[in-house]
Amino acid sequence: MPRESIYRGGEEELPRPKKSGEPPAPTPDEKVFEEELRPRRLSQVVGQRKVLERLQIILDAAQKRGEPLGHLLLDGPPGLGKTTLAMVIPRELGVDIQFTSGPALRAPRDLLPYLTNAGKKSVLFIDEIHRLPPAVEEFIYPAMEDWRVDITLGEGLNARTISMTLERFTVIGATTRSGMLTAPLRDRFVHREHLDYYDLDELAVIVTTNARKLNAEIDAEAAAEIASRSRGTPRKANNLLRWTRDFAEVHGEQGRITNEMARRALEMREVDALGLEHQDRRYLKTLIESFSGGPAGLQTMAHSLSIPADTLEDDVEPYLLRIGFIQRTPRGRVATAAAWSHIGVLRPMNSPGGQGELFE
Repeated sequence: MPRESIYRGGEEELPRPKKSGEPPAPTPDEKVFEEELRPRRLSQVVGQRKVLERLQIILDAAQKRGEPLGHLLLDGPPGLGKTTLAMVIPRELGVDIQFTSGPALRAPRDLLPYLTNAGKKSVLFIDEIHRLPPAVEEFIYPAMEDWRVDITLGEGLNARTISMTLERFTVIGATTRSGMLTAPLRDRFVHREHLDYYDLDELAVIVTTNARKLNAEIDAEAAAEIASRSRGTPRKANNLLRWTRDFAEVHGEQGRITNEMARRALEMREVDALGLEHQDRRYLKTLIESFSGGPAGLQTMAHSLSIPADTLEDDVEPYLLRIGFIQRTPRGRVATAAAWSHIGVLRPMNSPGGQGELFE
């Protein structure tokens, strides 16, 4: 069986090469940390209220009918809880789950063990499902629609096809790039849910709850401080919480996380009040100080920063775009007034939209 199926037993997955346009995958250490903090029941999940309400309805309906859950597609930015929901749903249904990912399924034979081992009403979770090769995608269609697979034995004139009946199971797919899914694959998912960024109150609840799981005492103000620098993402909040806990154990009194302790920890981590990290601020300073706020092309920025263009486009720019600090124009990247204000330098009259103002 392909290596990723072993993840079901709790082992770490092997690292996979990152393609252009893919968000950074969590490290093995981050995965173990996330496993410790993941909710185990739907009622324990914080945020995504409307999504949870709809999921509860389809779960209750499937259980009342005694049928497998309809195939479910979860999409949204990384770190928002797609894998968490995929793990919670089988627990709610009381069924088994198998794990794999699109890049691990290079050929139909890699998918076959998962299909034949799928138990009645069980769940097959496919992460990064948008990266399924075309041959694997076509192979899974009859399994999703008719619960069967066609296996070809032999070659040429001696070839024959065997149709194998499968147990009725559920495919849960997760993707950060739903636009890359083909229409035939997307249409085979009965249910589709989009996960969005969390608000500060929700993140503060997550930080407070997970601090208890880590046996760390945290003030409400400290939880809010960590939440405000987490970019609306629970994974980021959990990672900052772990760092703050470690900092408090070394520099604090009895490991208590106070607001002052959280501020000191996050300043040492170089995460500012808006969640910008060192590389984000370096990007903005280069765009503003070296190119007068732009426009500057992606490759030009990459050469200036000595950072691959893919890294800038996938890891740095999305958050700067989301908070309105840069714009992508046909001529290149442009820093907005908010970016000049955050960096605190004079915006000259000849800059895009410049008014000659000094932002403190």
